[in-house]
Amino acid sequence: MSRVLIVDDEPGLRQSLGLLLGDAGYEVAAESDGRRALDRALAEPFDLVLCDVRMPRLGGLEFLRGYLEGGGTALVVMMSAYGGEDAALAAMKEGAYDYIPKPFRPDEVVLTLKKAEERERLRRTVVGLRAQLDSSPDARALVAESPAMRAALDLVTRVAEHRTTVLIMGESGTGKEVIARAIHRASSRANSAFIGINCAAIPENLLESELFGYMRGAFTGASADKAGLFEQAEGGTLLLDEIGELPLGLQAKLLRVLQEGEIRRVGDQRTRRIDVRVLAATARSLRDEVASGRFREDLFYRLNVVAIHLPPLDERREDIVPLARHFAGRLGSRLGLRLDLSEDALAWLAAQPWPGNVRELEHSIERAAVLSGHDTLSAEDFRSQPAVAAGGRRPTASAGGTLRDAVDAAERAAIVAALTASEGNRRTAAKQLGISVRSLFYKMERLGVD
Repeated sequence: MSRVLIVDDEPGLRQSLGLLLGDAGYEVAAESDGRRALDRALAEPFDLVLCDVRMPRLGGLEFLRGYLEGGGTALVVMMSAYGGEDAALAAMKEGAYDYIPKPFRPDEVVLTLKKAEERERLRRTVVGLRAQLDSSPDARALVAESPAMRAALDLVTRVAEHRTTVLIMGESGTGKEVIARAIHRASSRANSAFIGINCAAIPENLLESELFGYMRGAFTGASADKAGLFEQAEGGTLLLDEIGELPLGLQAKLLRVLQEGEIRRVGDQRTRRIDVRVLAATARSLRDEVASGRFREDLFYRLNVVAIHLPPLDERREDIVPLARHFAGRLGSRLGLRLDLSEDALAWLAAQPWPGNVRELEHSIERAAVLSGHDTLSAEDFRSQPAVAAGGRRPTASAGGTLRDAVDAAERAAIVAALTASEGNRRTAAKQLGISVRSLFYKMERLGVD
């Protein structure tokens, strides 16, 4: 319950405001004297202060100055029947959150205080989120020097507290899961589970039971009841990564979950209510998938309530150098050494296209650190990496070549780089590329990768 201090020398107004705000759910205290009110406001915790401008002994603006100079943190709303616009401007310049002219309607006061609370909540969310981003080991994609990433982080802070479904879009390696975790950490669900599942990594015949759970005897091998991921994420957040890979049959069941807030285990006759916030991520264009008939249009619109687009690293080049420094510092801490990047290394990194995006940049720095054995990495430490040589240049269509040729060349280079980095481990390479092992096998066969 928020605490409000009313400071006004009119007894009738103090009483009526006290009753009004008490009915609105606030804990109310009142003072008639500005000087006594200042002492009390600095001694006790208040969330909001409603203060008249004209009072004996200590006027409202003097109260405001003294309160802010004394370290007061509550939002102050000034009230006055005098001065009009000039008084409002003076109060705002002194640091007031808002100004209400007398006489005012009861709903106007409550609305102003609710808006003030919402602003303060958002401010604290932003501060908390930025602190988490600075300290989080998952903060890979959240260095935000570029306007595009600043816009993405702004959306994160604005949607975090709501249960709204969010669709996170971006190429593989741009940090979609990192953004999803940031939304979860900045929300009221932060103390509950965050569970992510890659819809492309689980065979279709197992995906339904993985998501919704199953009852004993539902199928061969179901020897006991098992809760699915929706139930495991109760009260928290479930990320459906690569949502475009979800089979059409399961798309209809997911739509029902989003609309009704209930699930049914495989083999069960009854439904179960769930409280889970669903986030979805995709590297595909779901609009194109809808147009081709591979994705339900109604599910697309249900998921696409708020969309966050993460640009490829090549389109936010301002972030490359700060990202590189961030990764080097974090890797150095993990390896127990002070790892630096020389100026020529930073210049070389900043000039590369990074088709594998932030993930490729991070892995490139780790490979250079492990293979070079140097405390300070130079450009030569990166140039000598076989994986970078194979995949570090974004292929383009040559004269007479088609866009499909360029895309195939880029995919082939990225696959070769991932296989080289994983020493031929296809499961690890598939995970790095953000695709299923089945998709990797298919692409390797089609592109002629041995």
